[in-house]
Amino acid sequence: MAKIGFISLGCAKNQVDCERMMYRVQEAGHTVEAELAGCDVVVINTCGFIDSAKAEAIDNIIQTGMLKSAGNVGKILVTGCLSQRYQKEILEEMPEVDGVLGTGSYTDIVDAIDKLLAGETVFDFGDIDAPEVETGRILTTPEHYAFLKIAEGCDNRCAYCVIPSLRGKFRSRQLDDVLYEARVLASEGVKEMIVVAQDTSRYGTDLGDGKRLLATLLRELCAIEQIHWVRLHYLYPDEIDDDLIDTIANEPKIVKYLDIPIQHCNDVILEKMNRRGNGDYLRWLIPELRRRIPGVVIRTSVITGLPGEGEAEFQELCEFLKEMKMERVGAFAFSPEEGSEAAKMEYVDSEIAQQRAEILEEIQSRIIDDYNESMLGKTLEVLVDGYDEEAEQFYGRSYADSPDVDGRVWIAADEPLREGEFVWVCIDGNVDGELTGYLVEEA
Repeated sequence: MAKIGFISLGCAKNQVDCERMMYRVQEAGHTVEAELAGCDVVVINTCGFIDSAKAEAIDNIIQTGMLKSAGNVGKILVTGCLSQRYQKEILEEMPEVDGVLGTGSYTDIVDAIDKLLAGETVFDFGDIDAPEVETGRILTTPEHYAFLKIAEGCDNRCAYCVIPSLRGKFRSRQLDDVLYEARVLASEGVKEMIVVAQDTSRYGTDLGDGKRLLATLLRELCAIEQIHWVRLHYLYPDEIDDDLIDTIANEPKIVKYLDIPIQHCNDVILEKMNRRGNGDYLRWLIPELRRRIPGVVIRTSVITGLPGEGEAEFQELCEFLKEMKMERVGAFAFSPEEGSEAAKMEYVDSEIAQQRAEILEEIQSRIIDDYNESMLGKTLEVLVDGYDEEAEQFYGRSYADSPDVDGRVWIAADEPLREGEFVWVCIDGNVDGELTGYLVEEA
């Protein structure tokens, strides 16, 4: 049996795919190694969505190739979105790579490794529209939280996005399968379940009678005793219905944190980008969510420099963010992705798009400062994530903070805290955009 190393890049959904491949490899009798040096095969699970992600993937392939040249690793297998997008190019232009596996072939990971070990070249691209095949996982997150992937693929066909060509059509996992996995994870110590998909709000619409099942799923997750928090990512704005809002508002375990990517607020741009809804709808939705879900924190992403964005459209976006005051905003410059409809349109110069993104970041930094100031004196429940040796302090996250994308809450405590425990923290400061506080007995 061989030693197999894994590198996982990109989004949380990609991370889950990698965890499933690791499980299959281990079940086949191979050893999954934490360190790459000495591995017979290194699997690099890539993202290929935007230029920065592609560059990161290529850098990791090159660096692993250097280990290979030095005799520290054996074969290199590239999987994920980059391999799906540039199937022949990877093998032709990167001689250090021994095989490529598409996003429709994750289930073939063991066969691919066996072929590489036998000296064969792997070139396997299965059906990207095939149903999800259920399997176990080896968690790569800390044991107290996990990403729960409820669907694969996307049907939205946004003009700037190539995800459907890389991941296939939207396919929901069966409700019972998702709940079974959640129960297993909870029994293994997972306390925070982070629900992810390309579009979580569409969950279930391709099953049975076509009804949305996200609210039903959330209520079932909340019924699992060991789960303490349920967090929602990637909600498409126009799929948020009354049942979902009421469920979020009424279930104490669902943290009042919603990730709702909007991309822009200008009607002409939204229509060009094939986004459903318009600016007026967004200006209604966000205050409505705040009215019905007290204390809700909203995360979104916006893109500057999209086709059709002149100075007036950009100023409209600036005013929209100032008006809505969403607590978490990621601003990204438009990346004209080959194969997308938007790449064929006339768009803003990349330097101008980047400058606009930086302007939005400045606007958002003031909004975050105001939000953090509003937290002073409040007592928040915090999930302890670890201890920072340099700062000599424990840190964690409140309901307003998702791992890897948001900030930390720094905790002053007289006694050691356990990673994965929930504590109450009274907020008394704000340093570099992150909250600080001290341990208290209870809320």
